[in-house]
Amino acid sequence: MENEIISEIIVAEIEISYTPKIKPSQRPRIKNPEDAYKLLLHTWDKSKIELVEQFKVLLLNRSKRVLGICTLTSGGVCNTVADPRQVFGVALKANAVEIMIAHNHPSGNLVPSKSDEELTRRMMAAGNILELKVIDHIIVSVEGYYSFAEEGAL
Repeated sequence: MENEIISEIIVAEIEISYTPKIKPSQRPRIKNPEDAYKLLLHTWDKSKIELVEQFKVLLLNRSKRVLGICTLTSGGVCNTVADPRQVFGVALKANAVEIMIAHNHPSGNLVPSKSDEELTRRMMAAGNILELKVIDHIIVSVEGYYSFAEEGAL
């Protein structure tokens, strides 16, 4: 068998594409964490924000214009999984230059947990390797937000 020559090799073809639905000038610009929070809150499924924890990534171009928002995971009442491979896979596919990661706390408590802090460190380290900067991690609730960048915790 080792000496057999494979006459036909079949493999999956991978194609990367990004099809924006609006013109670059029409994309919202994020100037600060509050802008990001307002946009995130506006796009969050209101039936889930106080029910289950969800993790999203906000994709930005060099001008800090929003390329898109991707909901990556939806978990339970107290947590959700955030896989760096998914986060950066989406960011690379959209050709993002910077990202903001976000998740909600259904309880409304805006104090980051130890796992939130560790996740932020892991995402920033992965972003540094890929030269794709994580500029903030925002914890969202219906009554407010916590920004790691604003609090100097990045």
